Amino acid sequence: MEAGGEGNGRPRRRGERARRFIRALPPLVILGGVVFDLSTPPSYTAAPMFSAAPLIAAPLFSTLTTLLTGIAAILASVGLHLYNGTASDVPSLTETFTVVTVAALALLVNRVVRRSGERLASARVIAETAQKAVLPTPAERIGGLQVAARYEAAQADAFIGGDLFAVQDTPYGVRLVVGDVRGKGLDAVEAVAVVIGAFREAAEQEASLEGVAQRLERALAREGTRRDGLDAFEGFTTAVLAEIPRGDGRVRVVNRGHPEPLLLYADGGVTLLEPTEPALPLGMGELAAWPDRADESAYPPGATLLLYTDGLSEARNASGDFYDPAERLSGRIFPGPEELLDALVDDVRRYTGGGATDDMALLAVSRPAAGQPERRRTMPVVP
Repeated sequence: MEAGGEGNGRPRRRGERARRFIRALPPLVILGGVVFDLSTPPSYTAAPMFSAAPLIAAPLFSTLTTLLTGIAAILASVGLHLYNGTASDVPSLTETFTVVTVAALALLVNRVVRRSGERLASARVIAETAQKAVLPTPAERIGGLQVAARYEAAQADAFIGGDLFAVQDTPYGVRLVVGDVRGKGLDAVEAVAVVIGAFREAAEQEASLEGVAQRLERALAREGTRRDGLDAFEGFTTAVLAEIPRGDGRVRVVNRGHPEPLLLYADGGVTLLEPTEPALPLGMGELAAWPDRADESAYPPGATLLLYTDGLSEARNASGDFYDPAERLSGRIFPGPEELLDALVDDVRRYTGGGATDDMALLAVSRPAAGQPERRRTMPVVP
């Protein structure tokens, strides 16, 4: 796994070349039309190419660029007819009128696209603001631990979905939650807010991690009775809760139907923190009831706890194979949690070819070793 460099440079260079080609496409089309017209008999016309140029520019460029492209196409068409001595012919006048009409339509298309883009940008700002309000980025250091979190949407312009994370320093140690609410859109955002709010309150008040899980269960049950329709009947949230008490080098985990966390050691070893007994997701207490049981594992200095949603573990490559974070991270050493998430996100993009189909929430928490500086951003990833 690479943390940058050539692995990321090649896609960026390809993207830059594609952008340069797109920017040059309208003038290239006009130039191609001129060459075609000059190299063929007068009975052949390049009017379709002159008409295509402003239409290509309309959704991609500004109004001024679209206008200039249309003017250039009209001038090219008129100039060629004058050069060929056919400017007064009816077919030539018809072709010129066609180019003028298409150029005017291109300006209209450009205006519509720009207005839609402005509305989309406004909606994106609102969505990003809601996401930051519901899922604020945790501090880099909480309770003596190094913390990093990431929310990666499957699509660049997608609104917030149902993935969630939170970190809370409490009298019982640092407590964490990562979860995935069923569904998308505003209903999912509302459920995320319910889970996060209940977690923050319960994390401070409940003496045990099992008690926190039960508080979340009751909060979702109340939310389910308040809702109408399908969500009231089928709503649920997969979640994993963790507790890192101060000073005893242990981590406790309660897993409610969620992908198992990973514990990454300073020597590159990786352990999957599987639950002793499988449990149903939160919000499904009516189907079965049993007491939550926290599993305890050693959490030595230099180790990093990684919690994630199924957007990571269910990412697929071109062959349809699932991404295996334990296998991909085994034997790798990272300077800190932020560098781990950077490398992990880049690796998933390479693995899927940039075609992820689900959102991904990541939370990494490191216990610093003795004498380790708080941040070591300049150290490269060791393969």
